[in-house]
Amino acid sequence: MSDIDKDFTIQNYLEFLENKKLMGSKCKDCGTLYTPVRKLCPKCNTANMEWMEMSGEGELAAFTSITVGTPYFIQKGYDRNNPYCFSIIKLKEGSMVSAQLVGVDEKNPETIKIGMPVKVKFLETEIKGETKTDLGFEPA
Repeated sequence: MSDIDKDFTIQNYLEFLENKKLMGSKCKDCGTLYTPVRKLCPKCNTANMEWMEMSGEGELAAFTSITVGTPYFIQKGYDRNNPYCFSIIKLKEGSMVSAQLVGVDEKNPETIKIGMPVKVKFLETEIKGETKTDLGFEPA
């Protein structure tokens, strides 16, 4: 099965991330893009979608610095003394996606600027002998 024939599922979206590809879905009828993927276009209510590879370039639209995280982020070493940032990125193509923001001073969030250019960074983490790839962005 080729990449373009895959179903529009989060599982396939995550598989693309594992392969260092940021993919979205594009409505063939109205042209609206979605990241992560959607099976249906809520704008024009159609299932006429196609996969589209995103450039991985964008700008920071919003973020928060988190000191009390989920068990997964605690396993990654984040806590009150080592916060992490989670963000909303507006991709160059126009869709928005949430991801971890890295390469910034998480302890001093006032130094992080909304609108700053960012680029994709695939974050590999090994926990309990298993490597997981997560979506991240860093300053461009």
